[in-house]
Amino acid sequence: MLSLIAQNSSSGGAAGGAFLFVLFIVAIGLGVLILASWWKIFTKMTQPGWYGIIPIFNYCVIAKKSGKDWWWGLLTVVPCIQIIFQIILLNELSKLFGKGVGYTLGLIFLPFIFFPMLAFGSAEYQGPQGKAFGTAELS
Repeated sequence: MLSLIAQNSSSGGAAGGAFLFVLFIVAIGLGVLILASWWKIFTKMTQPGWYGIIPIFNYCVIAKKSGKDWWWGLLTVVPCIQIIFQIILLNELSKLFGKGVGYTLGLIFLPFIFFPMLAFGSAEYQGPQGKAFGTAELS
């Protein structure tokens, strides 16, 4: 009797394994989408695309492009202040493309939506002042 109770013939393990496999495939797909988005964003910024997929270095390039010292990107790995500098640099990235704080919040909380929108959408690199290069300033 005890051996019959110990045996479980339900297929719960197989269903759980299938769910984890699908979750794994979705995670890989989202990772590839984010990497492709970083690549395209840096291409739009007139930088080699591979700059965007190198951790820490990509933030250094964003800092430099936005008029800050490159070492601001290094501060994204310092414990306790890293999140602050990542938010600051993502805000600078938004400004480089003429976007506002709302877009920065999207990059922070929904990166799998907002990074591809920035990369593959109609957003154009406008430079550190938010003005498109090569256009005459009206004043």
